[in-house]
Amino acid sequence: MKLIKRMAVFIISFLLYMPSVSAETPLKAAFIRDHKLWIKEGRIEHQITKNQYVYDPKWSYDGRFLAYLKGAESGEKMFLYVYDTKQKKTYQPYEGMEVFQFQWSPIANQIAYTTWGGLDVTKTENGVPKGFENVALGVSDFVWYPNGKEFIVSSQAQLLPTGWGPVKLFRVPANANLDSSKIKPFYTIQTDEKDLFAIDATIFKWSKDDKWISFLAIPTASLSNDSNTLCVLSKEGTNFQAIGKMLINKDWIKWSPYENKLAYISGEGRFLVQDKKIKVADIPSVSQQKEYTPKGYVDLDLEWLSKEAVIVARAKENKKWQEGPVPMMYSKLYVINLKTAQQKQVAFPPKKEADTSPKVIGSFIIWMREGREKSAMIKEGLNGKEQVWIKRVDEIPVISP
Repeated sequence: MKLIKRMAVFIISFLLYMPSVSAETPLKAAFIRDHKLWIKEGRIEHQITKNQYVYDPKWSYDGRFLAYLKGAESGEKMFLYVYDTKQKKTYQPYEGMEVFQFQWSPIANQIAYTTWGGLDVTKTENGVPKGFENVALGVSDFVWYPNGKEFIVSSQAQLLPTGWGPVKLFRVPANANLDSSKIKPFYTIQTDEKDLFAIDATIFKWSKDDKWISFLAIPTASLSNDSNTLCVLSKEGTNFQAIGKMLINKDWIKWSPYENKLAYISGEGRFLVQDKKIKVADIPSVSQQKEYTPKGYVDLDLEWLSKEAVIVARAKENKKWQEGPVPMMYSKLYVINLKTAQQKQVAFPPKKEADTSPKVIGSFIIWMREGREKSAMIKEGLNGKEQVWIKRVDEIPVISP
């Protein structure tokens, strides 16, 4: 009898702690669970970190390396780490250097990152990013040029006795090594408090053909919580256009993977309860913008599905809310045909749960389902069966190339 009881206890314990079964896909993904970094391949999940909080995992262009920031819960004192999937080990490219943001080169296993106003790049030893070289000072934000040999960087405007000065963009070689003679002016954003008021530029993104770059021109901190200006600039720095007003959200700005169309979620006001509409602009003919959000609704995330379709996370407006805790917006995924403007729901969360953060990877659609816990969902094509892919994730997984 005691043996039977012991076996029952063992079986119950095994079932309680057995990894949950979820959908198997050919995708390889990095994800954060309980602030720790994991990798999933097939059905197998590997935990990479154990201590501190992990932020912003990004794969190298070839998928060998996974870089991330690790630090305090508050997001302060962040340090750059790299996990080498080939060697199965984690290391710091340079120890003791606080990092604010980073980007992998589009053509090599090299990382560019900002420290206290400085832009640095890693050296490479036997194909492994290690050490660092200084590039430029006075850098606010940056993006790699598609050639992987230089950057466009922004420098925050200066407050003068006469008011705020302009926001300046520069073209900087990756091997500048603090040599100012190698750094060339790219574009100067002339700002006006009555028109385009900004003190900085951020969230740079290149178009599919690399002929245009989009970015947000942001005003002072309190104002930027409510409104920023989405802009585009030609790669020569000669054609500048303001597109529209929106919040600071890098996932709300998406170039089409097929042509020079820019989809974004427009609208002012820091709260998501109203005035958030998806628009699509033809570049450079920005006057030809189309809005697709029905009256009485808000769109809160977006992703390109095909040349003629986008997916949005949509919820009903809540104009009654005025104060107190911001209400949960129970969004659902819809697909929009950009030619016909026809729209239909494509994912169906249970009551009191929300679908957010859609991503399209090949034939797969992945997204977050948020309720009592957060899970990454997946389906193959619009008509595929939706399944739980990864349980208990803090945010949408990052797919390896």
